Amino acid sequence: MSSKKKVLIVLKPEVVSPYRNLLPNLSQWLKRRGKEILFLEFELPRLEKIFSAKVLDSFEYIQESDIFSKSDLVVTLGGDGTLIGAARNYKKSKSPIFGVNLGNLGFLTEFGKNNLYDGLSDFFGGKLPQGKIDLYKVQVFRNGKKIFHGQFVNDAVISKNDIARMFSLSIENEEEHIANVSGDGLIISTPIGSTAYSLAAGGPIVHPEVKTILLTPICPHSLNHRPLVIPNDKKILIRLLDKKETITLTLDGQSFFSLEHNDLIQIGKSRGHGVLYVQNPEKTYYSTLKEKFVHGRRNLK
Repeated sequence: MSSKKKVLIVLKPEVVSPYRNLLPNLSQWLKRRGKEILFLEFELPRLEKIFSAKVLDSFEYIQESDIFSKSDLVVTLGGDGTLIGAARNYKKSKSPIFGVNLGNLGFLTEFGKNNLYDGLSDFFGGKLPQGKIDLYKVQVFRNGKKIFHGQFVNDAVISKNDIARMFSLSIENEEEHIANVSGDGLIISTPIGSTAYSLAAGGPIVHPEVKTILLTPICPHSLNHRPLVIPNDKKILIRLLDKKETITLTLDGQSFFSLEHNDLIQIGKSRGHGVLYVQNPEKTYYSTLKEKFVHGRRNLK
């Protein structure tokens, strides 16, 4: 019997209908196996549309900041965005994420509705391996003082709010100046995030085991500014050069912070830890790539 007793269920924001049947069935399945079920406190109004008051009283409710410290397993039900939202709250922990995709094929979510229960059974039976998702940290300094910090899994994006107005950035690492870029912004992407916004902006597809980070300009003013793949072992330093007040830093498309002229954005790989996740042995990176993009598939007649 697995020693993992507390199972936190994280839901995709706002929607209710996908969970009307799934959550009651899943919660009963977990309870029959002696698991304690946790939800985030702010989910209670949504859960009231699915469960009776008596059932709701049988659950435990925790703060979002306690996702990993108060659970033994985090089950995300939604898609890659749901998993990423949970992962950004990661603090040093041995609690893994069990990602379940309820929609289209995801890159990070390893399981679907069709193999949810088999996967959980194998996990509680100690039959499934675990992998690690690297986290990257962002710090913003204004006049030498740190005013913001956060983490991301896919990408950090520096972009303008005004239409048809470009701005300029200075990009350095810890040793030297790399480039000044003018355009609609810059995507700083991890290998995992290479198939997200960076790809849409013309960046390359990078295998997640490659130890690198991608700098992808958004609609650059000069055709000489192309996506750049660099090692991830040094911090990247980015400074806003233009005096505009409409520049935004966005982490994984979910967290936002307003930037000002001459702000310094420091980005680097989080040292010493990453988010654990439960792997599906039947799913590989290249098989997912083929299914997602029909990449390398032959048309047989």
